[in-house]
Amino acid sequence: MHTSPLLLKIGSNIKEARRKRQMTQLALAVLCHFEKASISKIESGKRNISILTLEKISQALDVEIGEFFK
Repeated sequence: MHTSPLLLKIGSNIKEARRKRQMTQLALAVLCHFEKASISKIESGKRNISILTLEKISQALDVEIGEFFK
């Protein structure tokens, strides 16, 4: 399976933001009402997410959505 460079970048930036807040994947999943496995797949670039999912994550992490694309 080929993983998109964009999904890898977004996932990596989500992971970095989560770790800066000393938050576990489980804690982020609970805040977003997701399964922990979903957060893991998102962070590893293995799941293509909707903009609404990205919005939930950005709100939970208190990060502007645009930061995930940098």
